[in-house]
Amino acid sequence: MSDPKSIILNGEQRRTSASTIAQLVRELDLLPEKVAVERNGEIVPRSTLETATLGADDRLEIVHFVGGGAITKP
Repeated sequence: MSDPKSIILNGEQRRTSASTIAQLVRELDLLPEKVAVERNGEIVPRSTLETATLGADDRLEIVHFVGGGAITKP
């Protein structure tokens, strides 16, 4: 992790020491394999989250996938 930086996460300002998007995702108690990330208006491929660096003033939208209930047949 690096020095704290200010980012915009889902519309709110936040400070983080994470140096990659994957580190930020884990800081949020989410699993990198269960999120979709947009940084500065562009989708970040999940396969690159470990190496995608996080810069000061980056604007991120992070959504995480949540499993639903079982489907039952009538």
